[in-house]
Amino acid sequence: MTGRSEQDDNEREFDIKWADNAELKEPSARARMLAARWKENPPEAVPFRGEPEGSGPRRSSWISTVVVLGCVAAVILVLGYVQFRAPY
Repeated sequence: MTGRSEQDDNEREFDIKWADNAELKEPSARARMLAARWKENPPEAVPFRGEPEGSGPRRSSWISTVVVLGCVAAVILVLGYVQFRAPY
């Protein structure tokens, strides 16, 4: 029994090598479908990493930085004030 499964493995390996080395490979069904669709109605050009539709103007990263630093400063001031007012 082991001799037959070993022979099947060798045949399967040969078939895989033969298929991988084929000069012409058939495109997938999806690739054929898209090629047929695009032949009739080609897709519009899309810029690389274009802005998504419906997105508003982009905020500057400086605004975010100022907001974060302002919040940190406010927390430091509040904690300092609370500690200063606390009775010893």
